[in-house]
Amino acid sequence: MNNPNRKNMPKAQASQKDAAPRRRGFMGRGHMSTGGPVEKARDFKGTLRKLVVYLDPYKAKIIVVFLLAIGSTIFSIVGPKIMGNATTELFNGVMAKLAGTGDVPFDIIGTILATALGLYIFSSFLSYLQGWLMTDVAIKVTYQLRKEIMEKINRMPFRYFDGTSHGEVLSLLTNDVDTLNQTLNQSLTQLITSLVTVIGVLVMMLTISWQMTIVALLIVPVSMFVIMLVIKQSQKFFRQQQDYLGHVNGQVEETFGGHIIIKAFNAEAKSIAQFDEYNNTLYGSAWKAQFFSGIMMPTMRLIGNFGYVGVVILGGWLAVRDLITVGDIQAFIQYVRSFTQPITQLANISNVLQSTVAAAERVFEFLASEEEPLEAESPVQINEIKGKVTFDSVHFSYEKDNPVIKGFSAEIQPGQKVAIVGPTGAGKTTMVKLLMRFYDVDSGAIRIDGHDIKDFARADLRHLFGMVLQDTWLFNGTIAENISYGHADASQEDVISAAKTAHVDHFVRTLPDGYDFTLNEEVTNISQGQKQLLTIARAFLADAPMLILDEATSSVDTHTEILIQEAMDRLMQGRTSFIIAHRLSTIRNADLILVMRDGNIVELGSHDKLMEEGGFYAELYNSQFEKTED
Repeated sequence: MNNPNRKNMPKAQASQKDAAPRRRGFMGRGHMSTGGPVEKARDFKGTLRKLVVYLDPYKAKIIVVFLLAIGSTIFSIVGPKIMGNATTELFNGVMAKLAGTGDVPFDIIGTILATALGLYIFSSFLSYLQGWLMTDVAIKVTYQLRKEIMEKINRMPFRYFDGTSHGEVLSLLTNDVDTLNQTLNQSLTQLITSLVTVIGVLVMMLTISWQMTIVALLIVPVSMFVIMLVIKQSQKFFRQQQDYLGHVNGQVEETFGGHIIIKAFNAEAKSIAQFDEYNNTLYGSAWKAQFFSGIMMPTMRLIGNFGYVGVVILGGWLAVRDLITVGDIQAFIQYVRSFTQPITQLANISNVLQSTVAAAERVFEFLASEEEPLEAESPVQINEIKGKVTFDSVHFSYEKDNPVIKGFSAEIQPGQKVAIVGPTGAGKTTMVKLLMRFYDVDSGAIRIDGHDIKDFARADLRHLFGMVLQDTWLFNGTIAENISYGHADASQEDVISAAKTAHVDHFVRTLPDGYDFTLNEEVTNISQGQKQLLTIARAFLADAPMLILDEATSSVDTHTEILIQEAMDRLMQGRTSFIIAHRLSTIRNADLILVMRDGNIVELGSHDKLMEEGGFYAELYNSQFEKTED
């Protein structure tokens, strides 16, 4: 049965196997290495418009950020030109001194250097302000997205969680939102500064020498050709690397999670062999991917150096003819170095933006997912619940055209102890899901004290039931916190009283810190039976008017089961109780037994009555008895 509190489940408690099949799908999200695979959005423009809506409240800050980025870049671009003037003054002064016609104008050079230093400092200050403001915007947007995702999770129907792995939901909160945060915080302003740098540097180069600019520009298409060639060769290796990274992670996760089973079946060698196969393939693909990625920058520098040689030769020739100054040559070389880098950054940012919009698309698709049906406008308010429950021709199916419950009808009187039995897949647990409104019926109705459960607020409806499930759910916290889960206002005395009634108090007091003993994330520091006892104590503390017990004593020993059964009998007195049982010997004293088969009630009555009839129930009971005798 689905855990009704799954939305609060810590990630360590979430089933890791659920996430494993999709691991390969989201391991690569946010992958931004040059040459890596780029995940593209299906609706780039539409998703971008939705993202702009989240940025709209901060548009004033973003405009300021863009202006600061432009200002910072412009001041840094002007710097080399000013430094070139200092070089020209120094060169002319030295030549004049050698010729005996003058001296080095250190005062002028000092003024120029001070001006350049001031510009660089001011540029850095603007860059700092830009980063500070954009970080604030990025954090607030991602905070809002995470908040909306968490609120959305609490409104999602259980059907969604049945069909979606925990890893996929966790990926929305971590990988996808982090990708958005990184892009907003870094890539967005980098896009502006790179554009301004390319344009500004090109303008400054043209003001120095159009001939040298043409020579410098010749390296751009050569660089782009080399980049595309390297990306084409490395992309398949990056893709294979991501695939096998997922395989290795999944293998390690399964090995650690199932190490007891692996050791019990002597499967260590097989597990190691499987890991080695994945790891060797990952090693080969990662080595090739990193090799191709690593040769890109040295190759770019080599091509750039050819460009520098051409610029220097042409610059020297122009300087000899007094068409350009030495300082301008120095400044131009600096500009050439500054020209290729932002072009490479722009190519990389385009890939980043594709991945970012793809991540945003997944987030917005989740936020637009169908939610649980709305609550009743005027929910039923009942001060005292008697506990009469009526199932009126209930039909339900998880998938269309594949019904699970077919015309289920029954009437349970207040205070009755009702057992629901039947073979696996008969629909026993599904009935409880419907009763708690984890799912809504397709047709028919379920009523409590004559009121359709759809007329109750979900929170009010679920407060009417105490639950003990076969699948024990505990979280990383103290024993007391686990017992009082859902009842934060419970006192320590209330917790201890419930624990004593459930026969938990004795074993808790044997633990190092008693009720303050902390369960680890995997809840492996207590036994399965002790876990079951804690969930039973939680149900005692809830003190709800109705109970749902799904094979509640399946994990305890025979002696403890007898004690728990006695406590349960006391707990169920005066309360309508639904008991899902597989061991039929535990429900012989039930007031009413509903025997289900293929989504229908095929028999109902007391244990003695059903045994006398010698029908399906008697067949089930006798088969268990015979197995016990054997």
